[in-house]
Amino acid sequence: MIRIGHGYDVHRFDEQSPPSDIRLGGVDIPAPHALLAHSDGDVLLHALSDALLGAIGAGDIGEHFPDTSDEYRGADSRELLRQVYRQVTDAGYSLGNADITVIAQTPRLNTHKPTMKSSIAAVLEVNADAINVKATTTEKLGFVGRKEGIAVHAVCLLMRSPAQ
Repeated sequence: MIRIGHGYDVHRFDEQSPPSDIRLGGVDIPAPHALLAHSDGDVLLHALSDALLGAIGAGDIGEHFPDTSDEYRGADSRELLRQVYRQVTDAGYSLGNADITVIAQTPRLNTHKPTMKSSIAAVLEVNADAINVKATTTEKLGFVGRKEGIAVHAVCLLMRSPAQ
């Protein structure tokens, strides 16, 4: 049996902050501003977490790690993703693949994609070929084009684990 999940997340830049590293896919990347967030703001891992939770019918990241809880203030999204993936494996599934699209006018991500892919694979303890990271702009249209924030779409395919 296979299950498909889709995740989407957005974080806005804190335009009052100086240039700062942002975290995407568990990788620190220089950016013009920090991202506003309750946790570490890893919009990529948030979207992937939502895709995984959606595939097993377990709601969304906000239900599991609410931004109203001080427990998750500044949380490392890699740890949140580990917890989500534990729910996936406890439900009897494993990751077939994940395809992730980062939509950002800035920063430029091409040189960081291989590192993000490896980072995500390490968190999920899967082979790196199961992870694909793409990046695109919006041709200067909309909030992303105005460099106000970053959006991410993530899709995953889960397969029933062989022992299930």
